[in-house]
Amino acid sequence: MKQNYQFEKRQREMEKKKKKAEKARKKAGTTETPPPPARN
Repeated sequence: MKQNYQFEKRQREMEKKKKKAEKARKKAGTTETPPPPARN
């Protein structure tokens, strides 16, 4: 069975973005959740 690499890659990228946003939020000292990123 063929692996779905695109799906895995997308999952990893989303996880990275989530962690990065979490880090930035902690650094800023805010507690509210940031707005969802705009889709192009």
